Amino acid sequence: MSKVAQRLEEIRGQVDASASKAGHDVTLVAVSKTKPDVDLMEAYDAGQRDFGENRVQELAGKAERLPKDIRWHMIGHVQTNKIKDFLPFVHLVHGVDRVKVLDVMQKEAAKLGRQVNLLLQVHIAEEATKFGFDPNELKALASPKAWTGYPNLCPVGLMGMATFTDDAEQVRREFASLASLHQDVGPALSEVAQSRGEDWGVLSMGMSGDWPLAVEEGSTMVRVGSAIFGHRNPPQG
Repeated sequence: MSKVAQRLEEIRGQVDASASKAGHDVTLVAVSKTKPDVDLMEAYDAGQRDFGENRVQELAGKAERLPKDIRWHMIGHVQTNKIKDFLPFVHLVHGVDRVKVLDVMQKEAAKLGRQVNLLLQVHIAEEATKFGFDPNELKALASPKAWTGYPNLCPVGLMGMATFTDDAEQVRREFASLASLHQDVGPALSEVAQSRGEDWGVLSMGMSGDWPLAVEEGSTMVRVGSAIFGHRNPPQG
């Protein structure tokens, strides 16, 4: 068994155990940005199908070369001028953090004639550097009427990143606040998702350093990179 497959098995076991304890399923997204194809294929051969990338060119290249049943997650901050380049390949867009992104995604998705599933990113951290809708902006989107102008887009959940801190209680509070918002907007956004043939329910929070806390607070999707692939290689070029 390769090192990647071994680490993946360990992480998957830990995530499954935490999910079982919390009483809900959790999807593991393997953050593969800057990693070579051979590493991804080792994870793929061990059964992994959800991979996260944040560089558009890298995602497009990997999507072209690697197996077509991989589910590609766009996990980086979304730049509107790059949307047209990743939209053909993506399974789920994680960082939809402002209305302008929705506007451009709708325009490009309509050109492609496809529906794009997305997570609305909410600003829950104390750090000003984190992106996302504030809770009031999110609530403005929590109605079927708000989505009439976005027929090619489907909200399937929320995403948020906690403050980068050693204070576990602060991180827990931030995750709990997102879980509470997820419940608040759920009925309206579930109606939107179901009208487009999808289910609402993804709550993406938790990365390598804090995912166990996130799962305890209700996360259904965690993103783990270095614990699976080792420390990232520098980007090429």
